[in-house]
Amino acid sequence: MTLPLPNSIAAMAEELTAWRRDIHAHPELGYEEHRTAGLVAERLRAFGCDSVEEGIGGTGVLGVIKGQAEGPAIMLRADMDALPIREATGAEHASSNEGVMHACGHDGHTTMLLGAAKHLAATRGFAGTVYVCFQPAEESGAGAKAMLDDGLFDRYPPKAVFGLHNWPGLPVGQMAIKEGPVLAAADEFRITVTGRGGHGAEPHLARDPLLATAHLVTQLQSVVSRLVNPREPAVISVTAFNAGDTHNVIPGTAVLRGTTRCYDASTGETIRTEMARLVSSVAEAHGCEGTLWHGPVPYPATINDGAQARFVHNVMSELLGAENVLFGHPPTMAAEDFSFFANQVPGAFAIIGNGDTAALHHPAYDFDDAAAPIGVAYWVRLAEMALPLTPG
Repeated sequence: MTLPLPNSIAAMAEELTAWRRDIHAHPELGYEEHRTAGLVAERLRAFGCDSVEEGIGGTGVLGVIKGQAEGPAIMLRADMDALPIREATGAEHASSNEGVMHACGHDGHTTMLLGAAKHLAATRGFAGTVYVCFQPAEESGAGAKAMLDDGLFDRYPPKAVFGLHNWPGLPVGQMAIKEGPVLAAADEFRITVTGRGGHGAEPHLARDPLLATAHLVTQLQSVVSRLVNPREPAVISVTAFNAGDTHNVIPGTAVLRGTTRCYDASTGETIRTEMARLVSSVAEAHGCEGTLWHGPVPYPATINDGAQARFVHNVMSELLGAENVLFGHPPTMAAEDFSFFANQVPGAFAIIGNGDTAALHHPAYDFDDAAAPIGVAYWVRLAEMALPLTPG
């Protein structure tokens, strides 16, 4: 799709592609993004950022770009980490790190924000300060929280924060934004049921934790269907069941793992409370003991501030034309730790089309390089409109 992008940004396409494919070929898991963070910091300094801080929250990087006049500050955020997935794209730029790949497009997110930083540092067509934030460990590591705990907003306080994620299925050249809930709260759980092992031929002499755990798999679904307000979206997914390792031995323990998703905080508390009750009672009914563990850092729901979402819609419409912008697209039960930022200051999390590609977190997924200049232009225009040189 041909869009009327500024010539200086359209001319960056080849450079952006080279950056993105280099990052894609060298993926790093959360809090291990040493090469990626080093490249980001090196480029930010080369672009002429006023200051660059490394090591925030582990491997996070923050660049400061001051405009032509005094004014408030905003923060633009990208994530840098990859996933523990074996790549199956067959691309020349495929992962060189076996078992790790950029299956969610964070290589593209980092590239788009780098491109914007380069343009903004060269033009500085705004009044105020733009913080470009490159965050580690979005994929379950809560890198956003780690950066906040390390004083990110204390040292670099923004009036608003903005995030951007690519979206397979949405055509390249289109973007989307909505007010209110965008992405769900997410919590990890592990259930351990302990019984008494024994011979498979003599189950009466054992207390079978596998049977109790099998009942739990189905009983857990009653939490959403019968105990959560039906007007509140919620999901409990059991994604792993591990017990035993041979055909004729009843194991002593069985373990379930999975995730819960919802938008409302009170719904999340209901799910936790009722899961704990079920784990204890179902295990006890089978003569076993059940324990429930939740992940150390549950992700809150990502809720877009209404005013910032409407502002982003205006930016997109001016850049792409209203016909290429979806306002009020359906929310998803996926999660994002951008929510930690948006819980502190007004925020808006937007979507950029990635075209007809494999789904996110799929081994065949790849970021569409044609989207990168559009993302750069979006970030630049957002900064200029949020921090106008001429108020009004």
